[in-house]
Amino acid sequence: MVQAAATLTPKPVQITAGDDVLNGDLTVPNGARGLIVFAHGSGSSRHSSRNRAVAVALQHAGFGTLLLDLLTDAEERVDVRTAEFRFDIPLLGGRVSVAVGWSRSDTRTAALPVGLFGASTGAAAALIAAADRPVEVAAVVSRGGRPDLAGAALEHVRAPTLLIVGERDDVVIDLNRRALSHMNAPADLVIVPGATHLFEEPGTLERVVELAIDWFEQHLAEA
Repeated sequence: MVQAAATLTPKPVQITAGDDVLNGDLTVPNGARGLIVFAHGSGSSRHSSRNRAVAVALQHAGFGTLLLDLLTDAEERVDVRTAEFRFDIPLLGGRVSVAVGWSRSDTRTAALPVGLFGASTGAAAALIAAADRPVEVAAVVSRGGRPDLAGAALEHVRAPTLLIVGERDDVVIDLNRRALSHMNAPADLVIVPGATHLFEEPGTLERVVELAIDWFEQHLAEA
């Protein structure tokens, strides 16, 4: 029986990445059937309201979640002024990979298959991590993502990947289609009717949640 997500309190965690320390919020329901690691988009953090809404829905569906700041506190202060770190995709991808590695050594999550959920530029970071850890990462979901920014890593991703884009996000649809053409892993592109880039329209984020849960249920179960 999965513990009701409404009763869960996230546990603060710190993950060491080289000389840096990343802050995260870990939530693991009793009987969890997988762990979803979130990679937020440019200019965002683990406090992103949209990602937290998706995380709560995943918890209700029986998945643990790790919401992670991909920048240190010091980097975040600089990035607010200069935006110099938010598009450093290799740096961000490396940190998502470190988080996946951390999840394999923490007793709360070590036995759980891992999925990645990336938004905006975080989708590219998630795909880089998936390419770096083909054995550990069982599935990837991208919301309004920029998978094209993963570059050559796309060809090395083995995890089944779902790309979700809003119908009214024309440029990003095209970029996702191009990225899809470079992928060798099982992958699909779903366009959500009426949605713009941030999925702010009524019912559109809920549709993202439904698609993500279905994808993770299928592919994490296989793992």
